[in-house]
Amino acid sequence: MFDSVDLAATLVELARLEGADLGDAERIDQIRLLEQIKAAAAAAQARISVAFDASQRLRAAERGLPAAAQGQGIAGQIALARRESPFLGARHLGLAKTLVAEMPHTLAALTRGEITEWRATLMARETAELSREDRIAVDAEVGPDLAELGDRQVAHRAREAGYRLDPHALIRRTARAESERCVTLRPAPEAMSYLTAALPLAQGVEVYATLRRCADSLVGTGASAGRTSNQIMADTLVARVTGREQATGTPVEIHLVMTDRAVLGGDDEPGQLGDELTGHGPVPAWLGRRIVREAERAWIRRLYTTPSGDLVTTDSRRRLFQGKLRRLLVARDRLCRTPWCDAPIKHLDHPVPVTRGGTTTRLNAQGLCERCNYAKDAVDWWVRADPQHAGRHRVLITTPTGHTYRSEPPQPPGTRQVSDVEFYLSTLTLAS
Repeated sequence: MFDSVDLAATLVELARLEGADLGDAERIDQIRLLEQIKAAAAAAQARISVAFDASQRLRAAERGLPAAAQGQGIAGQIALARRESPFLGARHLGLAKTLVAEMPHTLAALTRGEITEWRATLMARETAELSREDRIAVDAEVGPDLAELGDRQVAHRAREAGYRLDPHALIRRTARAESERCVTLRPAPEAMSYLTAALPLAQGVEVYATLRRCADSLVGTGASAGRTSNQIMADTLVARVTGREQATGTPVEIHLVMTDRAVLGGDDEPGQLGDELTGHGPVPAWLGRRIVREAERAWIRRLYTTPSGDLVTTDSRRRLFQGKLRRLLVARDRLCRTPWCDAPIKHLDHPVPVTRGGTTTRLNAQGLCERCNYAKDAVDWWVRADPQHAGRHRVLITTPTGHTYRSEPPQPPGTRQVSDVEFYLSTLTLAS
């Protein structure tokens, strides 16, 4: 029986591998074997996840929970164990179920270390619209060849085999993809951002071609003002979407958290963006000051911190999770407080529910995404603030299996030096 103690011992042995005293041929052999171990571990993790899901559902059924509630919190527990977001935990569980129940050849190749977990994911993704019977057939056809195929070949073979079995599946996939068209904003390095549009093919090509023609015409006539084609395309996109000729001074409200010293130029502590832009940062002090200078209007709100860096109050005296108190909590937590989640905050939650005597205070509050807020309501989940912790606000999460995880908000700007007095940060609300 290979149990957790054996796995922990294996982990210790792997940590000792360095390859310092080996020949190059042996190093290559170890690299290949370690890759196989990674794949085999992924396969084992998939089988164990499916067994855990079945056990948790059976336990919930025995306790009389309705079928719709029997799977609540399972993906969240797996995500915490894998140290990833609940979304990725749910995706892992879905892939695991598919491999175990419908794609035995793919699972076997992964177990033998012949393919990566990503190639197994491609097999599942490209057959997602097929019936169970057709997916099993695609697995039987393509699975034996997976060891010799690259990523693109795996996706192409699976898609091709699926189309032969069910030509209408491609139509369903296209319709679903078009229904999920969207525009997203993600942080990029160096205080930049990725504005991404998922569009139907023809529309995406049309938008790009229009921006390219505009850039080529300016470059060709010498009216580019020293800008590259890519810079012109970016500036044209901003101008046409916002209706302004320049990309600066754009009429938008943002929330920039900086120390008062950084705002006034006496310190170079970077700032952080809040609300929808949380995660876009850190913002260099010089860039924050430039944003303030270029803003048509700006308001300053004080946010007080303790020496340990915990945001404790704002100018508001309201006790509900709205208004200035809500802004304080969002500025403190920035992203979902569940460890490794990193999703935007959707709900401000009472770790100890009001129905169990929880108070609507800063100490009994945490920002959560929608998925995590619902997961914590599952049977046998226990979430509470840690009253013994003297540092930043800490929440303890205990899952039904008895594993406990701790959650603390990130350090706010300006808390590198510890003193005996409280000081305040400046929250700048910029708009035109």
